[in-house]
Amino acid sequence: MKTKKTSSVPRTKPAEVRLDELMDAAQHLFITKGIESTTVSEIVRDAQVAKGTFYHYFPSKNEMLSALRERFTQIFIERIQQSVDNCPSNDSIARLRAWCDAGIAAYFDGMDVHDALYHDHHYPTRSNKDRDAVVEQILTILNDGSACGAWKLANPRLTAIIMYHGMHGAVDDAMASDQDEKNKLSHQLTEEFLRLISPVHP
Repeated sequence: MKTKKTSSVPRTKPAEVRLDELMDAAQHLFITKGIESTTVSEIVRDAQVAKGTFYHYFPSKNEMLSALRERFTQIFIERIQQSVDNCPSNDSIARLRAWCDAGIAAYFDGMDVHDALYHDHHYPTRSNKDRDAVVEQILTILNDGSACGAWKLANPRLTAIIMYHGMHGAVDDAMASDQDEKNKLSHQLTEEFLRLISPVHP
């Protein structure tokens, strides 16, 4: 008599998969409806989980929003860092160009998510850990460049903040431009940044 094979497929999804699906459902709703208009009931409906599952991971919708921002920033930074790390460690200008190229591409590719997660929200303080994480990334490139003599900066953190907001503002402005102008943006912005930091030429 043949024995019935037992399925190797788990009856329940792993916790990390369920969490990702829950966050993906919320992110999609935040993009299409806006944060304020989206309810927890709609999130769990689209994620096909019980409401108790939502509250197992997040005390509130605002806590989920914070987690989505953190995920967005992590993906954003990792994508840029991969491009930067592909450049020689002693070629500071190439690493700066890579940061600018990858950063602009990541902004354009993730604009709908970025706008949904950030433009609907007012920070209660001047502090912004997501912004600071990106500033720290460019600050590392600037400090490494100073250490190897590529440029000299009186206030590296201020320069990093200017670059962060300069890129952010330039991408926002370029969204209303045609594709040809968008394609030029990375080169043009990098040249402006290089003028700002005045690289030391051999």
